[in-house]
Amino acid sequence: MGYITKIGLEMHCEVSETKTKVFSSARNEFTDVPNSNVRPLDMAFPGTLPRINKEAVRLALMASMILKCKQPEYMYFERKNYYYPDLPKGFQLTQETKPIPVGIYGEVEFEYNNEIKKIRINNVHLEEDAASLDHFFTTSNIDYNRCGVPLLELVTEPDIHSADEAIAFLEHMRSIYRYAGISEADSKKGQIRCDVNVSIMDDTKDENDPSNWGTKVEIKNVNSFGGVRDAINYEIKRQTELKESGKYDEMLQQTRRWDEESGTTIYMRSKVDAIDYKYFVEPNIPKYKISDSWLEEIRKSIPELALERKQRYVSLGLSEYDANVLVKDKDVSDYFDECLKLGLDAKTATNWVTVQIVGELNKDDSNIKDFFITPSRLKVILDNLSKGILSSKQAKEVFFKVLESHKEPTEFIDINNAQISDAAQIEEIIDQVLARSEQQINDYHNGRTNLFDYFVGQVMKETRGKANPTLTKEILNRKLNN
Repeated sequence: MGYITKIGLEMHCEVSETKTKVFSSARNEFTDVPNSNVRPLDMAFPGTLPRINKEAVRLALMASMILKCKQPEYMYFERKNYYYPDLPKGFQLTQETKPIPVGIYGEVEFEYNNEIKKIRINNVHLEEDAASLDHFFTTSNIDYNRCGVPLLELVTEPDIHSADEAIAFLEHMRSIYRYAGISEADSKKGQIRCDVNVSIMDDTKDENDPSNWGTKVEIKNVNSFGGVRDAINYEIKRQTELKESGKYDEMLQQTRRWDEESGTTIYMRSKVDAIDYKYFVEPNIPKYKISDSWLEEIRKSIPELALERKQRYVSLGLSEYDANVLVKDKDVSDYFDECLKLGLDAKTATNWVTVQIVGELNKDDSNIKDFFITPSRLKVILDNLSKGILSSKQAKEVFFKVLESHKEPTEFIDINNAQISDAAQIEEIIDQVLARSEQQINDYHNGRTNLFDYFVGQVMKETRGKANPTLTKEILNRKLNN
């Protein structure tokens, strides 16, 4: 007998693409300088009142639509009451699921192992983020820059069955947030965090019947995709061992935390110890009606997402693999689209972007937005390549010289050093090479066909590498084999 793993995710992603925080006028901007993006409301000073950021609501509703959720008729917020240093008010402004938050009961389709997977969405809601705590030996410092940043929480149904599938889903969601202009979704900036719910059940039972599901274990605040993968794999192993030992049924529903240093999940509390947050409607932000016209305006503003771009690229003749490489990073995809707008051939541009450019970016983990060779500079190089002025080798040499010197490609493209593409001129040089290679020609005709490369090399030597290699091989093949 085996086991089925049931995984549900609660994905928290900061809405980074607003100028200010969700309820205050403080800048919504990542910075390494602590407590520099703070206003009196963030610190819960007396006499301050929240004011909802319309753009944050718009982006949250857009995410809800992309996830095929049902949108609310009225927008409202609630107080989630708890006392901790990261929330100076003593409560968090958030949304519960009744009535509807920004979205409820949707679904996400994404690619995993060459299949389209479907994950049901329970709800997505908008709330304010808490401050961040930096721990130093026996003290903790509080940075209120993050306090009040708009935060989208997405809650899935337990439709995920492995750690790798969970990561594929999270990467797809990160892509959605980036392509839709909702968030940078950068885990290095602390913009993504996850709570992970894991249980296992006997594979002989119907997994669609909730009564057959195992005891749910929640793992709180995992702050990297790698951490999510490791935490899930560890928890599956731990729960399987409990099953095998006959102790699984004794395990209470509980909350644990992921400890990176030990690579284990550590018990925090049981469900009976869960905090009572005493939710009630926020009195300082009255419910307000979401108009159908505004919802339709938001729906029409949803941009082309990664899966749609991939389909467009495949329709241009690109392979599935190349299309996946291009859409993995929105900035790379935007760069490629700009190449297409400039009139570059799709397949040629793909080869240069996915091999040369992405290769250079990966060397120092840099962003293509900062790459010196812009689409217009790449076009200069590739135009000269297509015209036969540059050979493939010369084009790459120009590429790297431009990259190293930060000078324009035209400074390294000299018509006097252009590729030789005149058939008559190349044939004359080939005749000279063959005239002094009688022994090699005899050996070639006697079965040493690898000597063909010798003749090509001799032509390149005569022309200092400037002979068009394709044309050279065609003429040599005709002269040697006819």
